[in-house]
Amino acid sequence: MTPSFRRWLAVALVLGAASAAAVVFINRTPAVAATLILRNGRIVTLDDGHPDVQAIAARGDRILAIGSEEQIARFKGPDTEVIDLAGQLAVPGLIEGHGHFLGVGQAAMQLNLRNARTWDDVVAMVDTAVRQARPGEWILGRGWHQEKWAVPPSPAVEGFPTHASISAVSPDNPVYLVHASGHAAFANAKAMELAGVTARTANPPGGEILKDTSGEPAGLFRETAAGLIARALGEARQKMTPAEIEAERRRMIALASAEALSKGITTFHDAGVPFADAALYRAVVDEGQLPIRLWVMIREGVDALAAGLAPARLVDHGDHRLTVRAIKVSMDGALGSRGAWLLEPYTDMPASTGLNTTPVEQVRAIAELALANHYQLCVHAIGDRANRETLDIFEQAFASRPGGGRALRWRVEHAQHLHPDDIPRFARLGVVAAMQGIHCTSDALYVLARLGAKRAEEGAYLWQTLVKSGAVAPVEDVDPLASYYATVSRKLADGTRFYPDQRLGRIEALRTYTINAAYSGFEDGIKGTLSPGKLADVTVIDHDILTMPEDDIPAARVAMTIVGGKVAYRR
Repeated sequence: MTPSFRRWLAVALVLGAASAAAVVFINRTPAVAATLILRNGRIVTLDDGHPDVQAIAARGDRILAIGSEEQIARFKGPDTEVIDLAGQLAVPGLIEGHGHFLGVGQAAMQLNLRNARTWDDVVAMVDTAVRQARPGEWILGRGWHQEKWAVPPSPAVEGFPTHASISAVSPDNPVYLVHASGHAAFANAKAMELAGVTARTANPPGGEILKDTSGEPAGLFRETAAGLIARALGEARQKMTPAEIEAERRRMIALASAEALSKGITTFHDAGVPFADAALYRAVVDEGQLPIRLWVMIREGVDALAAGLAPARLVDHGDHRLTVRAIKVSMDGALGSRGAWLLEPYTDMPASTGLNTTPVEQVRAIAELALANHYQLCVHAIGDRANRETLDIFEQAFASRPGGGRALRWRVEHAQHLHPDDIPRFARLGVVAAMQGIHCTSDALYVLARLGAKRAEEGAYLWQTLVKSGAVAPVEDVDPLASYYATVSRKLADGTRFYPDQRLGRIEALRTYTINAAYSGFEDGIKGTLSPGKLADVTVIDHDILTMPEDDIPAARVAMTIVGGKVAYRR
């Protein structure tokens, strides 16, 4: 695959191609001194001209030169900081191609249910939180996943627990626990009471209230139905002053920044915030308080988008700390909650084909707004029906634009299950398939049950198939190294591999978190490779994930994260 071929379609695994920046080597004494030099490690630049070098020099926030130890030593001045990598691996700053930035910060402020091994574990964590809370205080949590518990919950409806046990330990505190996918949530009796949810409450468009055999709400709310509980939480939060709300969100930003930097992430693609949060990001950047770079998708209704897109648009604001130039909309939900929109019914629930969470005509209207305001459009689509409908909308929009999709770089977020007929369309249309490697090994436990063997083999997480078709394919906890391991191994906890023919090579996988992700945000000219003139964003890893034994990759850790030529995190 040639660099020019990669450049027009990527996934994050995300996405694109190596840029051919000029490489500067020094044959004479330099006129300027570096502010930072990295040496004595393996430096993988992903610059096609010089992919491996011995040292790198930066001045200010830019890469000044790359080359041998001798060549770069000439840039050392009296004030140059020299970092001895001691044999560690240095790569271009890792880019999180799809995450929820404030959600990362919020997760640090509520119950982390990711490691719960049973429903009883979740109940016990809620019980402990209630004992420490005031009566009436909301108990919030996120990260549970019924398919990953060691013991299925009982009683259960469609494999999901019912609220009785959790309501028993929280009679006076509303409880709202978001599923690991973000596409379902669990509520106790008190939360449902405050939300006015009863057996007579109808399903909202694009959502479902799971009910037991007697017709009573079981506690599980799929997709847009979770908004019924979220609105009740919002009403409770209206008692907070604007200053309290802003202080809380600023704390989320600080916590998310620290978490992302500790994982080696230098740029974070925030997959959907309202205009108000984007404005707060700008304020934090203007105050010099954002230690990471953000690339932001706006998520609002059609009317709000029409009014707010033009004034909100930012590119490389605040010394390349903030870009706001994309729109996020969801066509469907998640496979785990059976919210993904399918062409044919679920194998394990034949009465359902999932949920279309945003009407197709509304997505089409948002596409027109994106065109008119020079925004990228990023559509969440997981099921094969959702992906087909999205590609249809994209194809119609591209027909009227010079350069078509390759000039616009619109994205399908996740693209997890595709009909074989639609796979070639990504390459033909120039659509970015913004996939995440870890979703494959994370979801593998239930993919066969949801889709059946034939659909899973032909259309689920087809990274290599997308690459060979002309697309560049892929990339819970934002962790590039965990995603990298999933991408190169597709190995599950029990040692089996999920359709291993679809895994990627190690360099190709590294591109998904660097130059491909940069391409997906029109930032491949300033990020994604360690090339002179680009931003001095570098991730240092304590082991060489490109050569170490595959099974040892999960033991690798980020040793240092450098943003703009300054160390932002050191382990």
